[in-house]
Amino acid sequence: MASSLLATDGYKFSMAEAGWPLRTETFYYSHRKGGAQVMPVDAGALVRALLPEPTADDYAYLAAHEYGMGIGFQAAMVKREGLVVRAVPKGAVFYPREPVLSATGPSALVSWLEPLLLQLSFRVQVATLGLADPAELAREVAVVTCPEQRDLVAETLEAVGVAAPPMKVDADAYRERVRARAAGLVEIVGDGGRIFEVGLRSASCLAQHRLALEGCLAAGVRRTSNVLGAKELGMVPVGTMGHEHVQRYGSDEAAFRAMRERRPQRSSFLLDTYDTFRSGIPAAYELIAESPQGGDSIRYDSGDKEAQYLFAVERARALGIRPVQILEDGFDDVATRRFEVLRAEVGWKPHEQFYGYGGYLVASTMGTRLTRDRVAAVYKLTQSGKTPTMKFANEAGSGKRSIPGRPVLFRRRTGNGPVGLVGQEGEQPPEGYFLLTGSGPEPVSTSFSADARRAGEDASLGFTPATQGLIDELEARAFGGKA
Repeated sequence: MASSLLATDGYKFSMAEAGWPLRTETFYYSHRKGGAQVMPVDAGALVRALLPEPTADDYAYLAAHEYGMGIGFQAAMVKREGLVVRAVPKGAVFYPREPVLSATGPSALVSWLEPLLLQLSFRVQVATLGLADPAELAREVAVVTCPEQRDLVAETLEAVGVAAPPMKVDADAYRERVRARAAGLVEIVGDGGRIFEVGLRSASCLAQHRLALEGCLAAGVRRTSNVLGAKELGMVPVGTMGHEHVQRYGSDEAAFRAMRERRPQRSSFLLDTYDTFRSGIPAAYELIAESPQGGDSIRYDSGDKEAQYLFAVERARALGIRPVQILEDGFDDVATRRFEVLRAEVGWKPHEQFYGYGGYLVASTMGTRLTRDRVAAVYKLTQSGKTPTMKFANEAGSGKRSIPGRPVLFRRRTGNGPVGLVGQEGEQPPEGYFLLTGSGPEPVSTSFSADARRAGEDASLGFTPATQGLIDELEARAFGGKA
């Protein structure tokens, strides 16, 4: 069944309006950690099943909530003939950082998929644990959040030939756990209006996320990135900018100006795509200084957020500006208390600092370890038009760095070398390797063996010369050499 157009995060709509919705782009899905995993579904078929069927009512709702969408976006959402999905076959084993699935097509369409596609990480972990240790899986899913999550577990296990264990649905308990956690956060910051929820991609399914939003709403949190959930529950949809927007433009300054100049609403400038200190903060502050009363904000993501925060406050004072501070990515009650103390110490007012929470509200309250954070599932832009792109995220060698181009995965069959090699679309497999990611059903000899499980985090990943060349080129362009 097709999805609602609104079943995605709010910033997908703002980025599409500030970008090129009909440009051909490629995104890829990967797990950054978690050891060997098994793909339990035909991923290409899954992507096509998730595609939305937009309605006039959807567009009217978006326009009424500061997300009026233009003709380019509307055309992109129905342009299916250009969509190409390359994925590891059903039943294949994959390892951390490998490009498990890629989607190439109109920018707005392939970007839109992100939060729903990231929910695949739950099914992958269910299948993997079901094959490796059925008794442990039974403990992990003994109590589930909703009937839809229970059905996902059963369907996934059936697909890999494992009997589903008994499962109890306790939606009320899950909703209450989320409410209690959200209420604790509201107590720390003193106002539910300073908090927003961003956990759609951390849920196992839309139904589970709706329960989480009901808990948030009961605690006084009224803003969420889930546009469909906002509509259904009378909440406020929010979101401005993600890493893909900055990658699309190739520089912080160009990306920030595009958002400012193509949308009349306030912007939230994401700082860390290339380097928070050297690029993100300076570029954001240049724009904020031009319109200091505009209410724009800066958003932190990876790296040492406390050091970044103190640096940003010092620079803001020197420039005579007071940007709104937005803190998310892994935030919990402990981090919130710390940054509320910092806020008071530096003299930032409560209405100048906001917090977003995802997994802390939605996933860690599920009652299972099988969460997106456990495997760090991501969906990243790799190429925009003819231009390869990647996220650097402040740290050289960081697991948060993404892979550029149109990546494919080669698996070693014989000889020595990395278990997996990331190549580029159209590249021939190196000697001893075969192509594991394809655009249709392909015969592949793979099983989730003890050897595969033992490889775990130690499975080595390498790059072909074509991929390494792209990485080197992008590093040189961004930093004048290796980052």
